[in-house]
Amino acid sequence: MGRTSDAIAEGVAIATSAARLVVKNHILVDTIAQGGVFDTGKYIADAREALRAMAEEAEQAEKTLAELRKRARGRHSDPSGTHDYRDRDVRNLKRRAKQSHGVATKLRETMEDAEALSVIVEEAREGAWADVRHNLDRRLRVEGMRPDQDPDYDTMREARMQALRLVDLQALSSQQRARRKVKKKQKAAAEHD
Repeated sequence: MGRTSDAIAEGVAIATSAARLVVKNHILVDTIAQGGVFDTGKYIADAREALRAMAEEAEQAEKTLAELRKRARGRHSDPSGTHDYRDRDVRNLKRRAKQSHGVATKLRETMEDAEALSVIVEEAREGAWADVRHNLDRRLRVEGMRPDQDPDYDTMREARMQALRLVDLQALSSQQRARRKVKKKQKAAAEHD
């Protein structure tokens, strides 16, 4: 029973981490990209929805494993592939179905646990802030750094120059052509009137 309970705990931990990541991404998009306000209630609903989706996935896995177990029972020939189960696999399929059931049950319990949902949201908020802080720190270090402070300056110089030629100068040239085209059309329209 220890292996089953360990597998359930691991499955719940993975699903909770995935829910936290979903919420973190929603926080980043809603508050930063779209300029929204952090609303704990909205993100609790997002966490509950993420857990619900993963519980349904575990329930579907349980049903699939039960079907595979039924088909495997009484089959004693050699399997033709990885998922071609035989009678000797029935016990393992039953255990895996039990584990999936346990994960789904725990996730559904967590969905109704306001404190657990709050913890997921708070950890997601902290993760979002850590991402923002890391990105700001990196940008400030890179953009504010003088060449003599950058140990990789000489190594990366050729790559930066190539990017300047292939990307930045090409974009600038394209913008200039577009501006000239617009001015030419405006001039033609003014002369036509």
